Amino acid sequence: MEYTSLSPVAMFANAGPVGKVVMLTLVVASVYTWVLIALGSYSVVKIGKAARSARNGGDVGVLEPVAAAGSAAASYDLPGESIGEKRERIAELMSRTAREFLTQEEGGLPNLAVISSVAPFIGLFGTVWGIMTSFAGIAQSQDTSLAVVAPGIAEALAATAYGLAAAIPASVGYNRIGAAFARLGQQVSHYIEDAALAHVTGRPVASHKREAA
Repeated sequence: MEYTSLSPVAMFANAGPVGKVVMLTLVVASVYTWVLIALGSYSVVKIGKAARSARNGGDVGVLEPVAAAGSAAASYDLPGESIGEKRERIAELMSRTAREFLTQEEGGLPNLAVISSVAPFIGLFGTVWGIMTSFAGIAQSQDTSLAVVAPGIAEALAATAYGLAAAIPASVGYNRIGAAFARLGQQVSHYIEDAALAHVTGRPVASHKREAA
């Protein structure tokens, strides 16, 4: 077998059965990570665009369920309810709908956190197994030369590399997308405050072009 190549395919081909299972698991985790990052980034872009447009009095886009919840709450008056209380009721119902919507859009974030924390340990397992294989090879051949030890060490390091390749993007994606959703939550909250005020005063939502830019 060829152990001098650093290509992922060569490292996989040179690994033993356990090492291949570990690497396949980490490859699947890595692909799933990039899918979650793409979906999360797309959600951030579309919600951010809708929030900016809504705050400027334009199309609410994907925030339509939030706007509909506000319209439904504003369509009736409770006996003895003041304008301030009605505004709070509208805002509360819109906020509840927005939280449910954002939670649904954030669906992949917990999985990114799991991959970022678990993948290194799976790679470590492959590393430990590779070292054990190396020692077993030494005991079997009764030869401590580098040619006997090197294949197991290469397999061990390959598993570590696969684990890091899955964990690093997952960790970066989790932190970056999570921070983006936190900012989106603030933007949506500002829109809800404006929309609730517009419902009770009958005035359109004021433009906030400078803040939204």
